[in-house]
Amino acid sequence: MDGRVQEPVIAWMKNEYGVQYVDDVTEPGPVCMLAANTDYAALVSIRRRVDISVNKHGSHVVAIIAHHDCAGNPVCKDEQLSQLSAAIAAVNSWGFGVDVLGLWVDEEWQVHPVDLG
Repeated sequence: MDGRVQEPVIAWMKNEYGVQYVDDVTEPGPVCMLAANTDYAALVSIRRRVDISVNKHGSHVVAIIAHHDCAGNPVCKDEQLSQLSAAIAAVNSWGFGVDVLGLWVDEEWQVHPVDLG
């Protein structure tokens, strides 16, 4: 939900995927929430919004973002990247048939794709 992250990610997605619009599904600390799989209501809400993005708006990729100085998930980068891997697996398990990728936004608000494979 951090506005410092949204603009660079939107610009990166537009540039990398050649799309005109980018849907935002925002939550504080989403990688932790998706990885922990403990807040059922929040997960249902996120899944419903991703479903709309994919099936109504035609999105072909879902990016899950972890970032520096995350107030909603104040853990180190390595922990966030571990959670990011689990979050990607969780979203892939929803079966939307789209690419799911992880992004890290650094302290200078630069976007970096993360290879977690």
